[in-house]
Amino acid sequence: MDKPVKLACRHVWKLFGAVGPDFLAGATEQAPTLEMIQDAGLVGAVRDANLEILEGEIFVIMGLSGSGKSTLVRCLSRLIEPTAGELIFEGIDLLKASAKEMIEIRRHKMGMVFQHFALLPHLTVLENVAFPLEVQGKSRSQREQIAREVIELVGLKGREDNFPRELSGGQQQRVGIARSLAVEPELWFLDEPFSALDPLIRREMQDEFLRLQSLLHKTIVFITHDFEEAVRLADRIAIMKDGQVIQVATPEQLVLNPENDYVKEFTKHIPRSKVLSAGAVMSEQKIGSSHQVFADERIEKIAEKVVTTNETFSVLSSEGNVVGSITPQQVINVLVGRSDDQ
Repeated sequence: MDKPVKLACRHVWKLFGAVGPDFLAGATEQAPTLEMIQDAGLVGAVRDANLEILEGEIFVIMGLSGSGKSTLVRCLSRLIEPTAGELIFEGIDLLKASAKEMIEIRRHKMGMVFQHFALLPHLTVLENVAFPLEVQGKSRSQREQIAREVIELVGLKGREDNFPRELSGGQQQRVGIARSLAVEPELWFLDEPFSALDPLIRREMQDEFLRLQSLLHKTIVFITHDFEEAVRLADRIAIMKDGQVIQVATPEQLVLNPENDYVKEFTKHIPRSKVLSAGAVMSEQKIGSSHQVFADERIEKIAEKVVTTNETFSVLSSEGNVVGSITPQQVINVLVGRSDDQ
């Protein structure tokens, strides 16, 4: 890993119910099964979760309803108290931090955006965005200056004096994003922030989110149940089931090498052209063609020019070196969902 770890989650558990002091003793060596947890009258919302979230990456956690993804994210920020485990953030175990220390960390180093915008209806856009800065104790001139800058960043300049009721759903979510960005968080949690939006607005917000990330390079933990959204946004994806992290991988790795049938089922409906890159499909034969694509380009992006040109393309590394070749037929196979041996 060439990026440093921003947040490490080690053997984190969250059991709901009357958990005895010895129930998780030795769990790192021999964890209780789901059946044991249920027989004890407990709910295993998060079970032995281990993650490393890298600085500057978009790390997506996904799973079906009840899989534990939202509970895990709330454990990562200690909005919910984990039953056991370690959360290492900038060398500090958050589970050993005092309540006062956690408040300061959340105020200054963490940002959070949820599915429901939770805007204060009696405050204007400017006042909503400036609110966390007021909590930090910044002067009115300071917080309004920062708030105006962030409002412009999310594309709402000119709306500073509007109230939430005067905004569309997408605009309200932009206010929520601006409010969380105003504190300049080092770690940004987003829990299904676009799922309540109409499909077209949702797509626009995804584009806006990627634009912001290209400018700000935040470390982001993003929850979604939509694999297509995850593919668009994620550097890496963690898939959860019954409170467990089943697999952590890039979108491409999840499609090509699913850990088990559950992951395979989870990914089977996504068009492979949206996930697979030229590098994953190419032949190792190196040719010096005037037609070229980069190895990290998705098939969806290059399909039209490769197929219509009807020539073999050289595949280049990010440094511009030829690493392989790709034919129109290889691209067509991906588009129609056919493997090379069919």
